[in-house]
Amino acid sequence: MNVVHAEAASVGMDWLATAGPLLVWVIVLSFVFVECALIVGLFLPGDSLLFGAGVVLAQHGADTHAWGLSAAALVIAVVGNQVGYYVGKQTGTRFVARRGGKVLNQHNLNRARAFLNRRGFLAIVAARWIPWVRTLAPLIAGAAGMNSRRFMLATTVGAVLWVPTLVLIGYYGAGLLDVLPWLKTTLVWASVVLFVVGTVYGIWRYRQEMRRPIETDPETARA
Repeated sequence: MNVVHAEAASVGMDWLATAGPLLVWVIVLSFVFVECALIVGLFLPGDSLLFGAGVVLAQHGADTHAWGLSAAALVIAVVGNQVGYYVGKQTGTRFVARRGGKVLNQHNLNRARAFLNRRGFLAIVAARWIPWVRTLAPLIAGAAGMNSRRFMLATTVGAVLWVPTLVLIGYYGAGLLDVLPWLKTTLVWASVVLFVVGTVYGIWRYRQEMRRPIETDPETARA
């Protein structure tokens, strides 16, 4: 009876075996870079993607891939933030805020700037766990002229605490559900659906925001 239940629970999961961990690597590394380096990343489901990647890799029992992806995504997260920092240093934040924007507005930009001003080093570390601040933090740090070495250290510490934690929780958490294959299958499907829906919605939100005119603000213009 348990065999029958296990087979029933795995229905529709054959595509994971075909896709393999390589597809997970490509998707995760691409999205982590975009989320950490570019404004469009503000709307992408980074946290759920990392957790979901661990869950999907658990379907393959790929311990090496789970740890390897954690290390690679960590590096990409740091590199992505360095790109964001450089962009902020060169262009400031004058092109970010949108007039009437629901997310990309002057209020949110000021909140993120105030958060970084109050907490400094710790703000960059903590920003990894705050979705919209995660993308804006390197841009604002670069625009504000934060010491590059200090930023590099802070963003690396943040990446170490963020990437492996979510990937490995997803991986080993899903592995604990081997005795309940139907629940494990449900978790895998939920992760995939959340990622797809979150990405489509995020791109739509980004397009909606970018259609609005740039908000001109004296403080932003000087940043």
